[in-house]
Amino acid sequence: MTKLNPFSHERRCAPGREALAKRREPAKVARPKGGSLDDLKRSFPPVTDTGTQVLILGSLPGEESLARGRYYAHPRNQFWRLIGAVAGLDLEPLGYEARLEALLSRGIGLWDTVRTATRRGSLDGNIRGIEPNALAALVETLPKLRAVGFNGGKSAALGMSQIAERDRLALVPLPSSSPAYTLAFEAKLAAWRALGPFLA
Repeated sequence: MTKLNPFSHERRCAPGREALAKRREPAKVARPKGGSLDDLKRSFPPVTDTGTQVLILGSLPGEESLARGRYYAHPRNQFWRLIGAVAGLDLEPLGYEARLEALLSRGIGLWDTVRTATRRGSLDGNIRGIEPNALAALVETLPKLRAVGFNGGKSAALGMSQIAERDRLALVPLPSSSPAYTLAFEAKLAAWRALGPFLA
């Protein structure tokens, strides 16, 4: 019997309009035992294709992102400004689908280290009961991948051990783009520019 590869190119290729529209829908989750439905959070599918050179991993989407079904949806999250400056892209005027397409065109992919977890609010410090995403499995399907950036300390703590033994990859811890991390934007950007050399 043929087994389907959950990270096959057909599932990860640059998304069409229908696929991108589906990503706007809030994730549906099952009610956890001993907790409320509001406590259980589930991450989004990866945004990658076979041309991905830099993979940026967050921890788990915040409440605003989960409600809107979009990566980095909070208006004060600095992710789009940071990665736009690094990649030479003017992302802020674009709609969400166009932003994802622009990132893919520059070899940049997105995912999170946490598949499911319970959490009150959006702070990483409140994440409990973590089921991790299969990072190593995804990495193996990205032939051009050169670097993995970890957006925030929680992402690095959870994700680096999964892919640390792959010598071909640079692992780059990054200051969190979250508004909860109050480091000045210029200081964050200086650290995020470490991803630039890995983009063709």
